[in-house]
Amino acid sequence: MTVTITAFERSPDGGKGLARDTRVRWALEEVGQAYDVRLVSPRAMKEPAHLRLHPFGQIPTYEDGALVLFETGAIVLHLAQRHPGLLPDDANARARAISWMFAAVNTVEPPILDLVIARFQEGDKPWAKDRLPLVQDRIRQRLVQLSARLGEPEWLDGAFSAGDLMMVSVLLRLRPSGILDEFPALAAYVARGEARPAYQRAFAAQLAVNTATSRTG
Repeated sequence: MTVTITAFERSPDGGKGLARDTRVRWALEEVGQAYDVRLVSPRAMKEPAHLRLHPFGQIPTYEDGALVLFETGAIVLHLAQRHPGLLPDDANARARAISWMFAAVNTVEPPILDLVIARFQEGDKPWAKDRLPLVQDRIRQRLVQLSARLGEPEWLDGAFSAGDLMMVSVLLRLRPSGILDEFPALAAYVARGEARPAYQRAFAAQLAVNTATSRTG
């Protein structure tokens, strides 16, 4: 059976690669796995049929026969363990790559998501102007640490891995804020990820959906 993932019928970012289905599309492209996409509306995401796939009513989900997964980290890890190309063969290097996957979603992404909330959901609150610099400082602290760890190498731990895929995907969410540009090494790291042919295919596929939706909407 063909793998099926879910994605926004109309992505909030207009198809700029910031929606989380991009991560899963990218992983599928990296391992050469064909897949179908089922587009869902915000309303459909809250209905029982979708909640059976994702209990929190979000995207993406991943279906492969009887197997149903949610959460991008879990989906990408499943793909990386099932197909060659996203995890090293060496056991220790493999474990380190998985550690970077967890670091991306558990350590680096939370303050970045907090910035999105502070700017767009809480921007009209009377305390928003005081809170925003605090959130930005927490992000910068993480980026200082990450940039120091990356150093000169192209990728976080040897060859490109699922750890880099997840980290680049998380850092991309910073681009609209301009904070990423303050860290040239990380900006170059993200650009290397975006230059990978698999990412280009994933980005183009998501953009095409949103471009078509805009024309018919």
